[in-house]
Amino acid sequence: MIARDELFTHALDFYGAQPEYLWASSPNTAILRRRDTGKWFAALLDVPKARLGLPGEGKTDLLNLKCGPELMGSLRGKEGYLPAYHMNKSSWIGLLLEGPVPREDLFWLLDVSYGLAVK
Repeated sequence: MIARDELFTHALDFYGAQPEYLWASSPNTAILRRRDTGKWFAALLDVPKARLGLPGEGKTDLLNLKCGPELMGSLRGKEGYLPAYHMNKSSWIGLLLEGPVPREDLFWLLDVSYGLAVK
């Protein structure tokens, strides 16, 4: 399990990216973008569990990351990985922060996503 603040600290330390909160109607939704291109490389959303097909009440944090199609196929079958929510599902993947995705995998995929967010 990864906490929001740990994710944001990592993004600042490694990429100089700070979370941006763009929507008043979704105050917990944050995006991370590259400083050089302005392109998004991550979006953190709090999504109702029911909308993701997950059991239980309330919301959960879903991290959407850019991902190449060759990697996408191998990840989608794993627990904790979902189709991206509100993003292009052929080039973005969702990771449950409260799920079983190992910390090192999440940070590696964050790095992959950062590398893909170029013009």
